[in-house]
Amino acid sequence: GLEPATMRPLLGLLPLWISACSLLLPTSREEQRIPEERLLVLTVATGDTDGFRRFLSSAQHFNYTVKVLGRDEAWSGGGYAGAPGGGQKVRLLKAAVEEMENQDAILLFTDSYDAVFSSGPRELLKKFQQAGHQVVFSSEPLIWPDRHLEDKHPHVREGNRFLGSGGFIGYLANIKELVADWTGEDDDSDQLFFTRIYIDAAKRKSINITLDSKCRLFQNLLGSLADEVVLKFEEGKVRARNLVHDTLPVLIHGNGPTKLQINYLGNYIPNVWTFEAGCRVCQEELRPLGALQESDYPLVLVGVFIEQPTPFVSAFFQRLLELQYPKTRLKVLIYNKEAHHEQHVSAFLQKHQSLYAAVDLLRPEDPADARDARNLALDMCRQDQSCDYFFSVDVDVVLKNQSTLRTLIEHNLPIVAPMLTRAGRLWSNFWGALSPDGYYARSEDYVDIVQRRRVGVWNVPYVSKVVLLKGVLLRSELTDFELFDSHILDPDMAFCHNVRNKGIFMYVTNVHTFGHILSTENYQTQHLHNDLWQIFENPLDWQERYIHPNYSRILRDQLIETPCPDVYWFPVFTEEACDHMVEEMEHFGRWSGG
Repeated sequence: GLEPATMRPLLGLLPLWISACSLLLPTSREEQRIPEERLLVLTVATGDTDGFRRFLSSAQHFNYTVKVLGRDEAWSGGGYAGAPGGGQKVRLLKAAVEEMENQDAILLFTDSYDAVFSSGPRELLKKFQQAGHQVVFSSEPLIWPDRHLEDKHPHVREGNRFLGSGGFIGYLANIKELVADWTGEDDDSDQLFFTRIYIDAAKRKSINITLDSKCRLFQNLLGSLADEVVLKFEEGKVRARNLVHDTLPVLIHGNGPTKLQINYLGNYIPNVWTFEAGCRVCQEELRPLGALQESDYPLVLVGVFIEQPTPFVSAFFQRLLELQYPKTRLKVLIYNKEAHHEQHVSAFLQKHQSLYAAVDLLRPEDPADARDARNLALDMCRQDQSCDYFFSVDVDVVLKNQSTLRTLIEHNLPIVAPMLTRAGRLWSNFWGALSPDGYYARSEDYVDIVQRRRVGVWNVPYVSKVVLLKGVLLRSELTDFELFDSHILDPDMAFCHNVRNKGIFMYVTNVHTFGHILSTENYQTQHLHNDLWQIFENPLDWQERYIHPNYSRILRDQLIETPCPDVYWFPVFTEEACDHMVEEMEHFGRWSGG
């Protein structure tokens, strides 16, 4: 070793050496970063779908620059129902990059109908740099569409082994080389095309391709475990976290049959809903009605559906009458399959039919069943160019909020339902998730939404009982007449299934409280006043109809009178309750033998 005296001259030269090196190397890590303005996001969108608008919203939130390809083209790249296809995307990408001259450009190519950004360009570019390759593809744990190519894939030390074509990032020159040999048809498989390039060792090296095997940049949900990707709530923001690899992907892609999972994640990402701020987007794109003249309100066709004996039907029609909406802008279709309720329908129409723009009635003797009636109602709005909205309401719905219809219209969504529950229960008119066979499954946030611990507007796979649809939707994307038809599903599930297949989002809102749903399970019709027997099945509605409004004030406000000694006089029942009890006794007509 060197003696201390010998080391002193060398130590003196050390600052000079460091100073000289600093002239050759960047002075900070900031200068090594790729400038964000070099990044361009490319995507293909031939239609302006709900999913595409969600993707653009997430990109705008993080200030990505997006160029959309194929805007003026019809989609000819095959179906999205699992069959290979997507070659049209490669053709459009090839044409786009051939026109680009900025050799410094970095391109991110991604699907958009089922994808959302969860972080910004800076993090994306940093992780791209760290990958150490010129092109980085998203990865998948499953090989598709040709399983015979499995053995040809390079092995990875950790993570997913197979290429996913739904997202990749790279330098312009390398991506030009990547797509240069494309000569396929529009409905050929883009995934197969890129896979064959990747498994060719020479091409993989020439283009310098790697996979994002641990989902640091891209998260493809297809093939991931049920609880592999979860929401990560941070202060004021929400990310998706891959628990297997402990990574925070920048772009989340609901490829294949994982559309419902990306819809669920998209209710929160990017910062759509946070614990600190609640719903960030609920006030965006609202359609306020307050400034309109009554004659300018949207025209709404209201469909009322009575399919089974139901308590408190007269109260339902009273609430329908009390909706805060100009009746001259409402058309009404009543479908009544129950002879027991003809008296209620008749009483409503005799008194109030003239208030509405039009009224149609399907009676119990008409041949239409519930499926036919609901399809007919949709078609009535579809055929009427002046029909702005269709508002479907089942008779067991109790709308306590008189502004419900206005509120739903102001949300300005394609399909939206007000959240309703059965009193004191978790049973509601929406599902947060679906089981593999298409029935109810409980989502992670279902209970919080039902109990209004999380308040917002939620993209869900199923809504029922009371739903608002835009009329323009029925005349464009939902032109099929028989949306409620299915060989295996009930009408409500069939409708939601058909809507989901069109890529149209359905929402439930719990921004306000709207009401509840009656229990009809044990409703008997053999009495004169059948609602009297609902004290245990539907206590809230029974109390509202039969208990005097001042009953709860007896002790608080000292409403007890004593007209004479030992006699206490206070309100208990409404006059209607007293009348019904007397009439019920007289209708029974005989004394007990006890």
